[in-house]
Amino acid sequence: MQQKLYLSILNNFEILYNSKKNYDVIIQTSEENKVIYAHSLVLCCQSSYFDTAFSDNWAEKENGKFIFKKPNVSYRILKIIIRYLYCGQIDLTIRSGLDILKLLAAADEFGINTLSEYIKEFLIKNLKDFLQNDSLKFLEFVFQHETFAVLNDYCLKTICQEPMILFGTDKILALPEHILETLLRRDDLALDAIEVWNNLIKWVHAQQPTVNKDPSKWTKDELTLMERTILKFISLVKFYDIPSEEYYEEVMPYEDLLPKKLRNEILKSYLAPGKQMKSPSRSSVLVNDEHLAQFASWIYKKDEILQKIPYKFNVIFRASIDGNTAADFHAKCNDKGATIVVAKIKGSNKVVGGYNPLDWNGNGDKSTPDSFLFIFEDYNNICTGRIGRVIRESHAVRCLTDYGPLFGSYNRGSNDIMVTRDGKWSSVTNSYPNINIPRNFVIDDYEVFQVIKK
Repeated sequence: MQQKLYLSILNNFEILYNSKKNYDVIIQTSEENKVIYAHSLVLCCQSSYFDTAFSDNWAEKENGKFIFKKPNVSYRILKIIIRYLYCGQIDLTIRSGLDILKLLAAADEFGINTLSEYIKEFLIKNLKDFLQNDSLKFLEFVFQHETFAVLNDYCLKTICQEPMILFGTDKILALPEHILETLLRRDDLALDAIEVWNNLIKWVHAQQPTVNKDPSKWTKDELTLMERTILKFISLVKFYDIPSEEYYEEVMPYEDLLPKKLRNEILKSYLAPGKQMKSPSRSSVLVNDEHLAQFASWIYKKDEILQKIPYKFNVIFRASIDGNTAADFHAKCNDKGATIVVAKIKGSNKVVGGYNPLDWNGNGDKSTPDSFLFIFEDYNNICTGRIGRVIRESHAVRCLTDYGPLFGSYNRGSNDIMVTRDGKWSSVTNSYPNINIPRNFVIDDYEVFQVIKK
């Protein structure tokens, strides 16, 4: 009933807007000879931007009408914004992703905060579709606007979790250099090292279309040109994670692009693997592939160990490298989605940890039926692994900015696994079954894996 009351009033305002009756504002847009007629009283009531503009006489006045110039906004976008100010209606479902971004930019500029938040929520909800349909123009527009920082981060996370939106497609060829570099620098990019390399080579060739596609036929000048183009990206490729067969097939033809010292180190890693340390950001020093297969089975809720692992496990944090404080943990692990925490107990062969299928953002308890704790009595023997699935789902995970990872909670303040702000570990059974994790213990090191479904 109430809806009928205010809808009729909004309808009258829309009629006023369309009729242009008694207008006193003429808005000149980016298109020549295309103007919008409006009423200053309506604009001032709905937007602090217009209220300031008219009160401070930003706009010129001619024959009693305000002449307002907005050459940076298209007629089509501005018409949608002004109509919204009159009747509060806007349909984003019929707009392209790029148009919606332009609407967001205009809403931000005019200080229409309610509309800005509504558009941001719509974009984030439908982000994957927009990136798939028009990823390059969409990404470039987001990166051009500093006010889109939150949206920018969502775009990067979505692409890192679903890299085939860009990588492996022709879209990668026209990706701006600074966006490609930003993506390759992220720890959560769900691409194998060889996939990163192959996409990078395609991109480099696209930037230098006159260079021969066959690297064995490059002239000295062509080699120099390609070296300059790829130089800043070489350090972003995890060459040590590329199997020797794939290195031989895919990388060796382009070996002249790699610094000589790096080529020698890569060769050493294949011929004398014990002499070469793997990249710490993509390999673990605490657990091996058998443990990861066991983790995958537990996440998948299977009793037997899976032969084909449906997840990627990327090491995004190691205390011995990244720091052992709560701030260090959250700096690396927030906004990364599902994670597994793995800790090696000092003076023993025990490895303990837990699975958080949500994230480590925010403050307070989080509910999930899918989390679990685990312990390996002897990490050298995969059969010693035991799991305890969450019992009190509403208190499965606790997120506190001044603590490290916390699993389970109780009103007395104890946790099934607690890591204090200064890196001290303890365990009190609350939300999970007792699997004999020690009450208080010291660790040698701990790691956090981002878990990404393939």
